[in-house]
Formats: sequence, C-alpha cells, structure tokens
Amino acid sequence: VQLQASGGGLVQAGGSLRLSCAASGITFSNYAVGWFRQTPGKEREFVAVISWRGLSTSYADSVKGRFTISRDHAENTVYLQMNSLKHEDTAIYYCARSGDRWITTRIYEFDYWGQGTQVTVSS
Repeated sequence: VQLQASGGGLVQAGGSLRLSCAASGITFSNYAVGWFRQTPGKEREFVAVISWRGLSTSYADSVKGRFTISRDHAENTVYLQMNSLKHEDTAIYYCARSGDRWITTRIYEFDYWGQGTQVTVSS
C-alpha cells in the first residue's frame, strides 16, 4: 500500500507547480483524496480535498482561487495544480486518502498517507 507524492521543487514567487499523488496497492476511486501541508514546528494543515467522483472539492481559504485539485481515475492519480505561489506556500505537501467518499477537512478521517514532497517558493 503506497501513496507516492511527486512534483515538488523550487519555484519563484508567482510561479506554478503541479503535484501528483499516485496510488499503488490501494483503491483511490471510491474515496475522497486530500492534500495537506506542514512546515517545521507547525501542525499539518488542510489544503484541498476532492470527492470520490471529483464532483465536489474544498479548499483552505489561504489557497482558494490559486490551487486546483483534480483526479484521474484511469491513472489512479490525484493532482494539485498550484498557481500564483507565495513564499508562505513553502512546506512539505502530503496526499492522503480519506476513509469515505465525501469531502472532509478533518485530518483524522484520512487513513493512508504519502511520504510528502517539498515545495519551496523563493520570494
């Protein structure tokens, strides 16, 4: 069972990155999937979530209008398109599978986690 997050890197403020979360050994298609992020000394925080069919999404206020979450069932992959990046978006980004089909922002409702990918935005 593995979630592989990728696509992180170093980008200038105002730039874009697209993160990918690929699943192996588990089924993504019947569950909501979310992205979270964490910086040193702070708790992991919710970023975005998408429902099992991709018809519902939710975003943290800090990323609303800049980030877009999407999913490709055929590829068993969830994406996070990040535009207009800011220095404060710098963090390790984690993808996680919820235990339910519907969107939730509660971290304890996510049962499988990827290893994280570093995003660094230079100001």
